[in-house]
Amino acid sequence: MNSKLLHISTIGCQMNVYDANQIAGVLAPMGYCGTDDIASADMVIVNTCTIREKAEQKAFSFLGRLAKLKAANPAMIVAVGGCVAQQEGKAILKRMPHVDLVFGTHAIFRLPEMVRRIEASRCRIVDVRLSDTIEFDGPVAGPLADGQVSAFVTIMRGCDNFCTYCVVPHVRGREASRHPDRILDEIRMRVDQGVREVTLLGQNVNSYGNKEGLCRFYELLERVNGIDGLSRIRFTTSHPKDLSRELIDAFGRLEKLCHHMHLPVQSGDDGILKRMNRRYTRDSYLDKIERLRTTCPDIAITSDFIVGFPGETDRQFQATLDLIEKVRYDGLFAFMYSDRPSAPATAFSGKIDESVKKERLQALLALQTGITREKHQTLVGQIREVLVEGTSRSLDTDGLASVDHTIQWTGRTSSNHIVHFAVPDDQATGKELLTGAFANIMIERAHAHSLWGRLVQGPMGATPEKGEKPIAA
Repeated sequence: MNSKLLHISTIGCQMNVYDANQIAGVLAPMGYCGTDDIASADMVIVNTCTIREKAEQKAFSFLGRLAKLKAANPAMIVAVGGCVAQQEGKAILKRMPHVDLVFGTHAIFRLPEMVRRIEASRCRIVDVRLSDTIEFDGPVAGPLADGQVSAFVTIMRGCDNFCTYCVVPHVRGREASRHPDRILDEIRMRVDQGVREVTLLGQNVNSYGNKEGLCRFYELLERVNGIDGLSRIRFTTSHPKDLSRELIDAFGRLEKLCHHMHLPVQSGDDGILKRMNRRYTRDSYLDKIERLRTTCPDIAITSDFIVGFPGETDRQFQATLDLIEKVRYDGLFAFMYSDRPSAPATAFSGKIDESVKKERLQALLALQTGITREKHQTLVGQIREVLVEGTSRSLDTDGLASVDHTIQWTGRTSSNHIVHFAVPDDQATGKELLTGAFANIMIERAHAHSLWGRLVQGPMGATPEKGEKPIAA
């Protein structure tokens, strides 16, 4: 089979990253292999996101730049996938004459047949059909990066919550869960390929299996926890209304479950939460935070916030700042509200001026930056176990890592803190020596988004084989 070059450009969330891997996996049997050189590609796929207006604009900007490449190489197939493709459908073909294929979020496993048709007849195709069930549930062996030790695994798709600001139910469809046996098969496949940590993905993992009568999410975690060779389990995203006592208790008894919970709250005001259709209150959210910290005292908690939701007053925004002060998150993601197609809040009155939204976003981020720095500073002088992901892309900004005869490495703690550290090259002469191992790191300095430390003296373990326990340094 002749080899053909495939370039995938992915915009958006972790689920889009996972989908890109699936796309590469289903096209590989057709002879397509990945390339970073977009100009030489036989097919370019833009995997898009529409959750924020800026992400959608970025996708169309990138697509526009592909017109020149297509003119220079008419045989190139230009395809658009993901949420913008699902939302816009045929309109993309009208807007972008150089696009050959538009495929929606449920069409990934129908891609091979569509690509064959385009290769044979140079037709243009749109497939945005949604399904209420998962039509194909087998693991796909998409490519892993060299030395990759962490991987995403989608356990469900779609959402039934219909938050008024959100387009996900309209572009990802209704909630549907994968069978747990297929999920476990995929994780075992990744472990066999060298993965030591998985992140389970879903729009609301807390409601996994409920519609289909499958096991509950905490029961799935118990089964994943028993997989030989797997060292760590993460998951995202959790809806507060469905965070059960059993799932909270899992943080106290499952040894592979990382001590980190991402629990989006969006606002600290009950009136705004009701208008968002979030179906919990500020007090019920705080109660679950308290239970999490009682069960797992060192758990790191992160969250999402939207500022400038229609009708948000200064008092209601202050309630959000007060909530951040009270919870003292380890980190958060915050966004300015923007109207999205099909989302009910688009029709809401009381739209907030852009300048006010920007001021509120800056105030929120400044508050959290100070809290994060303070929490990072408390870790200085402590030893933390880090799963080493590989060498760092850049040297430490304070210059200490640029000392001669050192190699800078990076990894994450169980609580999802990024830790950089240096190893004298008489201890580590190659990437294979540390990647995939657990290292004990003495935290020496705290930065806004990461920590810096040194390797505690001891043996260094290479990437373990299946079934072996990683060696702590």
